[in-house]
Formats: sequence, C-alpha cells, structure tokens
Amino acid sequence: MRRVVGPDAAFLTGETPEWHFHVSALQILDPTAVPGFGFEALRAVFARRIHLIPQFRWKLLEPPLGLGWSFFVDDPDFDLDDHLHHVALGGSCDRYELGRLVGDLIGYKIDRRRPLWEAWFIEGLEGGRVAVLTKIHHSVIDGQSGVDVASALYDLTPEVREVPEGPEYRPPPLPSPWELSARNAVRMVGLPLHLARLGRGLVGQAVATVPRAFTKHAPAMPFQAPHTPFNGQLTPRRTFAMASLPLDIVKQVKSQAGVKVNDVVLAVCSGALRSYLQEHHELPVKPLVAQVPISTRTDANRSDIGTHVGSMFASLATHLASPLDRLYAVRDSAAAGKDLFGKVAVHQGVGLTDALPPALFGAAARTWSAAHLDARTPPIYNVIISNVAGPPVDFYVAGARIESMYPTGPLLYGGGLNITVFSNGDTLDVGLITCRDLIPDPWPLADAFRPALDELADAVRPATRTRPRKSR
Repeated sequence: MRRVVGPDAAFLTGETPEWHFHVSALQILDPTAVPGFGFEALRAVFARRIHLIPQFRWKLLEPPLGLGWSFFVDDPDFDLDDHLHHVALGGSCDRYELGRLVGDLIGYKIDRRRPLWEAWFIEGLEGGRVAVLTKIHHSVIDGQSGVDVASALYDLTPEVREVPEGPEYRPPPLPSPWELSARNAVRMVGLPLHLARLGRGLVGQAVATVPRAFTKHAPAMPFQAPHTPFNGQLTPRRTFAMASLPLDIVKQVKSQAGVKVNDVVLAVCSGALRSYLQEHHELPVKPLVAQVPISTRTDANRSDIGTHVGSMFASLATHLASPLDRLYAVRDSAAAGKDLFGKVAVHQGVGLTDALPPALFGAAARTWSAAHLDARTPPIYNVIISNVAGPPVDFYVAGARIESMYPTGPLLYGGGLNITVFSNGDTLDVGLITCRDLIPDPWPLADAFRPALDELADAVRPATRTRPRKSR
C-alpha cells in the first residue's frame, strides 16, 4: 500500500467537474513504412512493458466516508483492455478535426474505478498517419517522470528492443475499509505536529517573500494578472491545438541573446499571446502573468513515482512592443520568480494535505467552483506555461517514428489556457488546451507561435552587440 500525500493528494481531492487533474500527450506517428502496424501492435507494446510502469496497475482506494488519506494498491482486477481504446476516422482527418476529438477526449475525467490512465489509438489522419493520445492522472506522473514513462514504453530505433519479462503479477487482496481507517487514524495522531510545522513554514515563506516584493525587479505575484478572454468560469469542455518550432532557431536566439532556453520559450509564448490578443482587440495594458511549473526533482527523488513540482509566477511583458525588450523583461521576471521560489522552498516543511485531512482541500475546491469564483475573483494568473525537456533523440513505437509529441496539462482557477512545450528531437512541440467555452478556437493562437519565434530571431540578430547586461 502507498499512501497518497503531498501534491498528489491535492490533485486527487481537488478535482471538480470543471478541474481535471490529468496530464495528456498527443503523439503523431508515421507508420507508412512499417508493415502490419496498427492497434494490435500498440497493444502488444503495452502488454510486454506494463511491468516497467508500476503505477499503470495501481488502483485508488479512497478512505471510508472520505475521512483521511487515499491509498494506491496493485489492482487485483487489472485488465489492459480497460485502458486501451481504438478510434478509426475517415482517412482524411485534418488537424482541426483531430483537435476537436482530442479536446473531447481530454474533457472528461479518468475513471477512478480503475488505474488512473488510458490511451487512445486514433487512425485515419491525413497522409496515412496515426495518433496516440495518453491521459494519466497527475497524482502518479509529472513532466519529468512522463519522459521516463515514454522511455520505458518506446524505443530509440525502429528495431523493437527486447524487454525481459517481469515477475508474475500476483497482487495481494485489497485491504478492508477497517484497515484503511486504522492506518489513517495513526496518521491523524501526528496532525498537530504537522500543523505546527506548516505554520512555521508559512511564516518563513512570508518573511522571504515580503522584502522581494519591493525590489526593483519584484517577482510577479498571484492576483496581479489583468483580465483576458482566457480567464473566466471554467466548464468541463476542452479543445486542443498544436504547433511545432525548430529547436535550432530557439537555441540560436538563446546563444545570441545570452539567455536560457526557457526564457526564449516564455518570450515566444508572450509574442504569440500578444499577437493573438491584438488581433482580437483585447490586449490588456498590464502585462500578462504566467504560472510556470518548476520541477523539484533531485538525484535523491529522481525515480520517485508521483509529482515533484512547484510553481513560480512570471510577467510575460506583453505590454512591450519590441520583441527584444520583451525577451529581456521576461528573463528578468523569470529570474526573480525562480529566486523567490528557491527562497520560499527552503521553508516548505509540509504541505496543506500533509497537515490537514485532504477532504478539507477537496471541500474548498468544490466550494470555489460551486460559487463560480473563477469568474468573480481577479485572475490568479492568465496562463500556465510549462516547458519539459525531452531527450534529443527520436522515439519509435513498434517501429513507427513519433514525428511529434504534444503534451497538455490541466486547467484550474479560472485559467482557461494551458501551454505545454516539449523538446522532441530537433523540434519544440507545443500543446495548447483551452476551455472551449472561453476560447472556442485555439488554432489562431497556435498559428501565432512560429511568427513570434521568427520575429524574435530577426530582432536578436542585429542587436546582439548592444543587448542590455543582466540586471540581476
């Protein structure tokens, strides 16, 4: 048995009909040179390698009456066919039809009666291509561990590698409700100590935050974001779009401007968002604010299953017309946000779901949604932007090369847009998920990414020798 604590517990208890805490990835494959490739080939890959991904056979057991913490156990009734699905389209499905289908599939929660993942094999795309959409609950995966899952399932060459068979799968009987209650009762005894540690940590975080809020380059903070069409009352409906960027141009901008790849990614997102909002005559005077997830994985927890992610806030400087000025403003804001994150993390002794029963967190999330506070409070942020570093090589599935891999993250707190960037070989693949009732058509925004990168590359080249020095 594995007790669900920390952010994983928050992801489980914080789900509402409008907030879905699963992460997804759409992979586009070219199987035209692979005889016999199809749904059964994909199924065979999962069947041979499922033992390499133990969380794919974990069943969630929730505590009786919702009192206490949930547990993951090996599912005695695990059936791979409950998780793999096949969709055959007409043979000429374009990107818009695919985006609508992916949005529909992402727009419902994963069935909690089974291990918290599913995969969809979608055939009938243009050019004979196929797609694989995976959905995995955030409580058992984050961006970096998702790369590990892909490395276990997929190959680095067209040749399918041999994987040793795992031990016979013989899960023990499920624990009784009385055993779950007893285990949680023992943990409840330590809550006063955890609560005291939480209080000390919050005081330390406040002491670390306040002085930095009044510096010249103060980090962006929650509730400083302007209102945009992306912000409002979320509904369960989703829609999806995608874009790809050449990694060599991104690295060229990074080198010429003397910034980091993540700074370039944020600046490109800023340029695309600015262009999109200008086109719709809705560009705010104040700069947009992004929530940026940060991996907290270290060598000590590198292989842990679950979530090791924090977040910082960064200004996207969308009020600046010059792409070069935006790049350096974004760089400074991201540096300030990361510095604050590091100082605050030192005082992160325990999380809310460690010091309080997770049911309280769930009740707060449901109250927020039921009161429609997404639309009635100032935006906490405008957009979530996540940048996940993938391997600099190609992946193959049963011999078919994955041409593109577009990840997506969840929407929450009135933020109807999530942009997730994944380095895939020699490209950066960008997945956009939106709330369909806020942004019905995300494709114009997706199509603004490549022009935003080109604009930034053109601006950096002649200005390299006169760029401003780092201000931090």
